[in-house]
Amino acid sequence: MAAPQDDMFSFCVDPGKVSNCVEVKFIDKVKGKGLFAKRSIKKGESIFIERPLVSAQFLWNALYKYRACEYCLRALETAEENARRLSGVPGLSLPHPELCSVRPELHQACPQCQVMYCSSECRQAAADQYHRVLCLGASQEDPDHPINKLKDAWRSMHYPPETSSIMLMARMVALVKQAQDKSRWQRLFSQFCSRAANEEEEIAHKLLGKWVAKNFLMGINEIIVTLFQWFTPEGFRALFSLVGTNGQGIGTSSLSQWVHACDALELPGQQREHLDSFIDQLYKDIEKETGDFLNCEGSGLFLLQSACNHSCIPNAEASFPDNNFLLHLSALSDINPGEEICISYLDCCQRDRSRHSRHKILRENYLFICSCPKCVSQMDELDLTSEEEEEGEAEGETEGDEMEDEMTDV
Repeated sequence: MAAPQDDMFSFCVDPGKVSNCVEVKFIDKVKGKGLFAKRSIKKGESIFIERPLVSAQFLWNALYKYRACEYCLRALETAEENARRLSGVPGLSLPHPELCSVRPELHQACPQCQVMYCSSECRQAAADQYHRVLCLGASQEDPDHPINKLKDAWRSMHYPPETSSIMLMARMVALVKQAQDKSRWQRLFSQFCSRAANEEEEIAHKLLGKWVAKNFLMGINEIIVTLFQWFTPEGFRALFSLVGTNGQGIGTSSLSQWVHACDALELPGQQREHLDSFIDQLYKDIEKETGDFLNCEGSGLFLLQSACNHSCIPNAEASFPDNNFLLHLSALSDINPGEEICISYLDCCQRDRSRHSRHKILRENYLFICSCPKCVSQMDELDLTSEEEEEGEAEGETEGDEMEDEMTDV
């Protein structure tokens, strides 16, 4: 059942304003729908802000002490606590602590299962939407509780970094089960791209690995039936396809928010230099101690954002500057009325790879072949395999290291 046009904007912060700016139109049977500009949009302009239908943090967050609100994914550590953990310096003090937006005094726990929320509003929203179905209650430490068995099965077969969360799929099911108007949520979820049975298997294999996918999906059948008697293992398997092709990664960080607030300060030259130097050194310490995994991470399903098709030269990008699950879509270039608004499903490094490598990633993860202007313009270029490209990059790095050594010797 197709959702009314109004539904596509219903999770935006300002639906009326957004509907005057963009529209969703059907393109063809291959691409499906797309998002198009109704007016001129300037580079750097915010196109819309949208909250997800459902979201969940990755299960590995808790094991690695990344604390986030169970509902909106807001980081629960203060910027200073975050910096201390990531840098491995317990006594570290941040200048301008008043710039931290985290308010621990507002944090609340579920009285039954003790999962944490950033506010009473988030705790109530979770309870109203899905948490009553999923709450562990007194069984939080019970290894035989179905939810704990589901989490353990996922963690044992999916090592970090995660690309999706089993709890996102569990929340989708719980949300429909708990909702009074089940048809509305089923209609909203039906707007996301769906795939044929063999493609569902491909997505499941990509998320979990071929051997793991087969055994995981077989192993959770009993758990699924116990949790959701009306929901079949076949239907749950189909969720892997939906989440795999539509799930949007979410990253939150109280430290990042503090840094941006520091950047906005108007300071005398010497104070600015001292603060910038402190921040630079902090990130060097964090890189040495923790590496690249700085954020509390999760994934979500965003209705309007899911209408954005991929391009290897995107004119828009999604970000999460509010330290929660609110997605901001901003223009990377000027966009004319009638022009399609496209994001990239690839990160910056992947977009710089060859056409062959980009197509391989998109085919395996999203089940389509890209025909954006960049890919069309590179049709006659030599297609390197991913292995050849990686070998070339490794050789380039080795040559660069050798040249640096020679210069050092001189």
